[in-house]
Amino acid sequence: MTQLHILSPAEAARAVPVDPKRPLLIVDVDEVLAHFMQGFERFVGRHGYEMRIDKFALFQNVYHADTGAPLDMTRGKQLFDDFFLHGADDLDPVDGAAAALEALSLEMSIIILTNAPDHGRDARSGWLTFHGMDYPMIINSGLKGPIVRDLAARTSGKAGFIDDLLPNLESVAEDAPDVLRFQMIADERLRPFAPTVPDRHHWADDWAEMEPAIRRRLLD
Repeated sequence: MTQLHILSPAEAARAVPVDPKRPLLIVDVDEVLAHFMQGFERFVGRHGYEMRIDKFALFQNVYHADTGAPLDMTRGKQLFDDFFLHGADDLDPVDGAAAALEALSLEMSIIILTNAPDHGRDARSGWLTFHGMDYPMIINSGLKGPIVRDLAARTSGKAGFIDDLLPNLESVAEDAPDVLRFQMIADERLRPFAPTVPDRHHWADDWAEMEPAIRRRLLD
């Protein structure tokens, strides 16, 4: 797997291999390729916490198993960092993701763009490779619009972007309005609480819906 250290979005966008004549698909990991919430739930469970999903959030859904007290934000950030050191390989792949990307890769370039701590780089790339999604990976921080813009500028073909988070989709809409946007949230428990704007960002529940939607919009 090609890994790129993010010094700036522009530097990363220049370094990653992009075929200038093919369509480009930029893909998030958590809740798109990997069941992050389920994996994080298992991890915090080993540390005396439990997940109660009643909002579209991460730390605000975690509580002390014994007392029922909500997770302190400082402790939450510590657990998040520890997860990428000791638990990031304990994620289930989203059904159909690897097969869909393999099929799509025959007709377009694929880049993995994931927001994760830099110390989780090896675990994340190793997980992707193990589960058959060995594509160039960029570790990002913050909103994804600028780097998607720079990546999309490197191809004359159409470009698409998949993410679970509305702020990232809106960021891409602002910075790279010609990039086609797709939203997916693999965890069915989260979906009822997720901010979405389906008339701006195409929604798909799973890869059985997502793959043909990508084909229609990027290849036609």
